[in-house]
Amino acid sequence: MSKPSTAGGVPEELRRTLGVPDAVVIGLGSMIGAGIFAALAPAARAAGSGLLIGLALAAVVAYCNATSSARLAARHPASGGTYVYGRERLGEFWGYLAGWAFVVGKTASCAAMALTVGSYVWPGQAHAVAVAAVVALTAVNYAGVRKSAWLTRAIVSVVLAVLTAVVVAALTAGTADAARLDIGSDATFAGVLQAAGLLFFAFAGYARIATLGEEVRDPARTIPRAIPTALGITLVVYALVAVCVLMLLGSDGLAGAAAPLSDAARAAGADRLVPVVRVGAAVAALGSLLALILGVSRTTLAMARDRHLPHALAAVHPRFQVPHRAELLVGAVVAVAAATGDLRGAIGFSSFGVLVYYAVANASAWTLTPAEGRPARVVPVVGLAGCLVLAFALPVSSVVSGAAVLAAGAAWYGVRRRFAARS
Repeated sequence: MSKPSTAGGVPEELRRTLGVPDAVVIGLGSMIGAGIFAALAPAARAAGSGLLIGLALAAVVAYCNATSSARLAARHPASGGTYVYGRERLGEFWGYLAGWAFVVGKTASCAAMALTVGSYVWPGQAHAVAVAAVVALTAVNYAGVRKSAWLTRAIVSVVLAVLTAVVVAALTAGTADAARLDIGSDATFAGVLQAAGLLFFAFAGYARIATLGEEVRDPARTIPRAIPTALGITLVVYALVAVCVLMLLGSDGLAGAAAPLSDAARAAGADRLVPVVRVGAAVAALGSLLALILGVSRTTLAMARDRHLPHALAAVHPRFQVPHRAELLVGAVVAVAAATGDLRGAIGFSSFGVLVYYAVANASAWTLTPAEGRPARVVPVVGLAGCLVLAFALPVSSVVSGAAVLAAGAAWYGVRRRFAARS
């Protein structure tokens, strides 16, 4: 594996400061913030009463991906996640393709989360608020990963408190009706698969833990513990919230809801809870945005080290010990996208890229030997097949745009290799 060196005389090594609790919190901030307020309604439109089946299917694929990623991260504890695993286990091109899919897809996710913050905080000025959020959180990340971990812990605490309040209100409401669950009565196979692909967007936050592999203490122990812990907590939270919202709104009501948790609070007769839910949604999106910027900048760092991106982006700040140039570039690109774009389709686009990313992770895990901590063979097989099936079950526009971006990245890789061979 390539070693961190220097960029412009600045050391590239990152400091290992994160323990298991910090790594779990960063994963929770990514997963819970990204999905529970944004993905339930479009998934219900796709699957109808099969929403919970789609959630279970997404969880199975996410578990396989998490297990494969945890074993790989323990073996290759460097920033970059599947970019590093694919490069080391499958070859340079596959690592590059995974890194490209991650950076492009998650940059779009960053902009989507920033716009989510804007739409909840000040709907009339959503773009301006989104840009302000990006600038503020980029500054937090620039100041050091420990500060990011502390802020994420506070955000996760607020979000979990809000979701607990919604669940309690639903379970104590006289209007909640378990018959509304009606699991699978009007679901189609294609609809369930599409819902699972959309909901997978909400589970993908454990990648942040792997991409921070170079900043985790004792990664061989910490990462395999942190990833499944964060995923398990998130699954329990998602399942409870989804069941409660379905009992209050039914699958049709959920499919048509612009703000499903706010509508659920109203349906439960807890109108005073609605403003709290709005604040919780904004805080959750901030937590997701914080961790997303963190993860994208680390993958950018790893790709810059190998000169797939400009090598100047590999510099690490001598005081704050963060890839400051990569963070500033990612923040600037996301701010421009949040200021100018309408990214309502970003969930599908991002899901396609992330599923390709994890397909490479599962293929990489297949090459591990028993001595290297290889998972049971069924895990990477199910993970790889599940990623590919869910990726191509997404809306056609997401598949076409995602495939086009991946093809453009592959073409750039080929051009770069040709020029490198001639020089």
